[in-house]
Amino acid sequence: MTLMPPVPFKNTLNRVVAGAFILGSVMAMSMSSASAQAIETNAREAFIMDFDTGAVLLDKEGDTLTEPASMTKMMTVHMLFKYIKDGRVSMDDTFHVSEKAWRKGGSKMFVEVNSNVSVSDLLHGIIVQSGNDAAIVVAEGLGGSEEAFAEAMTEEARAIGMTKSVFKNATGWPAEGHLVTVRDLAILARDTIRNFPDLYELYSVKEFTYNGIRQPNRNPLLGTSAGVDGLKTGHTEAAGYGLTASAERDDRRLILVVNGLGSVRERRTESQKLLDWGFREFDNYDLFAEGETVSSANVWLGSEPKVDLVADKEVLLTLPRTASRDMKVSVVYEGPVPAPISQGDQIAMLKVEVPDQDTIEFPLYAAHDVGRLGFVGRIGAAIKYLLWGANG
Repeated sequence: MTLMPPVPFKNTLNRVVAGAFILGSVMAMSMSSASAQAIETNAREAFIMDFDTGAVLLDKEGDTLTEPASMTKMMTVHMLFKYIKDGRVSMDDTFHVSEKAWRKGGSKMFVEVNSNVSVSDLLHGIIVQSGNDAAIVVAEGLGGSEEAFAEAMTEEARAIGMTKSVFKNATGWPAEGHLVTVRDLAILARDTIRNFPDLYELYSVKEFTYNGIRQPNRNPLLGTSAGVDGLKTGHTEAAGYGLTASAERDDRRLILVVNGLGSVRERRTESQKLLDWGFREFDNYDLFAEGETVSSANVWLGSEPKVDLVADKEVLLTLPRTASRDMKVSVVYEGPVPAPISQGDQIAMLKVEVPDQDTIEFPLYAAHDVGRLGFVGRIGAAIKYLLWGANG
């Protein structure tokens, strides 16, 4: 009879990391801003997300349904970007201008009825000039009708993780049931930047002339010290003044969404203030690179005594700068781990503990195979265990 010692107890390896870290990554996480200096805002809804980690830095009514106004056009543009990336539409293709599009009120690109307008011009007309007419031309060109296109917009919203938003048109014109959340708009902005980086550069165009009419980009922070390089404003009487913006400073990118502000000036000053706060109070911290050895776990009856543990993705955190000094990182696993072990087996959890934050956990995997000892080796290990115990 082969003597097999029991597979014991939980092994915990603790390591305190000097300096504070916030994880942002490919292993993304949400966190509270409780340990950052609090900030108040006049915005009815406000949301700040770290682009790399998806960490939420500010959430004021983030899941409350609200009218998006012309911020709707980010989804219209997103849909067209997708068609271009997939090769179904080119920038030189043209769409026909219907009487419905031509007659639409509000902000306009000033397309002419029964004319054909290039996709390139229409994108500039929507992004820079916020043209309602241009948005309807795109909707009819891609979807056959604005109503059918709006249904497709909602379907795409669900596909990219926008859980509550519903679109009834391509412009943001007030309509019953046409509602979004500021969280969803941040998700849309992040997806647009991540999946269409080259096309996203159109959002930084500062002015556009069409049909002899020159109009500036309506984004109030574009090209300023705030570091903003795109997205979209919105305004209706019911919605108030809103903005979805993305800003990059020192290789960090934040996404801001505000809505319900009282004026153009307040939209600009509040947006600047919130972005400054997000960059000042938080930072991203690289804990481990993809494939980097984090620790090792003891192996029971294996051809090797230990197996290296690695993360399958970069471990990046977003944290309040004041919290990073007290961050504690530990590796927890049930061990020793019985052999055989295959590369890629999940073995342990990396736990990150920060004061005033929920514990963050990431899976760790075997970096290599570990075979099982042969019969003689197992007998020797069993005798060693009986004589000296688990630490013998």
